[in-house]
Amino acid sequence: MTLAVLNASQLVTLSGPNRPRVGPEMRDLGIVQKGGLLAHDGVIIATGNSEEIERAAPPETEVIDAGGRVVLPGLVDAHAHPVFAGDRVDEFELRTQGASYEEIAAAGGGIRSTVRKTRIATEEQLREQALKHARWFLQCGTTTVEAKSGYGLSVADELKMLRVIRDLKRLSPLEFVPTFLGAHAIPEEYQGEPQRYVELVINEMLPQVSSEALAEYCDIFCERGYFDLETSRRILSSAKRHGLNLRMHADQLTNSGAAELAAELSATTADHLEQTEAAGIAAMARARVQPVLLPGSVYALGKGRYPRAREMIEAGLAVVLATDFNPGSSPTASMPMVFSLASTQMKMTPAESVTAGTINAAYSLGRGDRIGSLEKGKLANFAIFDCADYRELAYYFGLPQTHSVNVRGERVFAS
Repeated sequence: MTLAVLNASQLVTLSGPNRPRVGPEMRDLGIVQKGGLLAHDGVIIATGNSEEIERAAPPETEVIDAGGRVVLPGLVDAHAHPVFAGDRVDEFELRTQGASYEEIAAAGGGIRSTVRKTRIATEEQLREQALKHARWFLQCGTTTVEAKSGYGLSVADELKMLRVIRDLKRLSPLEFVPTFLGAHAIPEEYQGEPQRYVELVINEMLPQVSSEALAEYCDIFCERGYFDLETSRRILSSAKRHGLNLRMHADQLTNSGAAELAAELSATTADHLEQTEAAGIAAMARARVQPVLLPGSVYALGKGRYPRAREMIEAGLAVVLATDFNPGSSPTASMPMVFSLASTQMKMTPAESVTAGTINAAYSLGRGDRIGSLEKGKLANFAIFDCADYRELAYYFGLPQTHSVNVRGERVFAS
């Protein structure tokens, strides 16, 4: 099947070098005014002026008239927790009354609250709720989502979550990238014996995840009260030996040196980084670790310190933006809302935000060669937004602007 998209006010191609974009490159979106694209069997074969694309289209081509709207690559969410049971609305209310995230966690809430609910849920129940979340992502223009485990914290329940993520790839048009996050917190039954849980992760969870090929990445919550630097080094080093690439929750609540550890271990990404200072930024730059910034979690937790995005960009880091979608600290699946927060709270330009949520995010997931931009040879994953200028995605915050979404050329969402 051949597909033509015509009459885009702006075709935002993100065309450029075959690598993540850094520095001033993050502002170059490769926009084609009055643009269009041609795809065959779900793969882009040409982009350019709409009139040129129309002339090049063979007979019986299916035509999508963008109608003067913006066309972007399908958004790429490189840090999300879409599989879980229940919600944490009660904790949200407690925070409005002054309770902090740390206080709620210390009282048995937080991650452990979701663990209790997720453990008693069946795979079918988790799939049903996760498919609902998948629809939310699509409605916001996202076509690829990194998906973490981490709400099971036992061998059986972590594997259960990863099997659900594997099923989602078959049941949803979204592409899910699986990440093992067994080291998300110490479960209640191991309180007072954290090293026993660490040994469980290393000696039982990681070998099974690897042998069943259930994950591409291993993540860890490196933070005071969760997993310290030395424990994180042990677990991540073991994951690397099992063939998994590395990601890290780093320096979210305290500046623990986690960004430097990510650099030492050549992790693909270091995520959060709200407390990271100049030394951590420099270490990541030397090791080419991609920072994944999650302003939605800062906003949702009512905190005031956002990651130092401008310093990271000026240091030459290939910055990524993501939602951190989860039931406790960032209950949003909206990348456009994240773009708005990045602009207003971290002073990233709208262009830098789009780059961070498309091509840079795609490279952080090992998929920059086939998604993240609208270029010949890449998948025809694109979103049409009901606006005439891409900057409106960040400008009009909290409004649904997605007109339609196509994955591999097939329409999977229409407003």
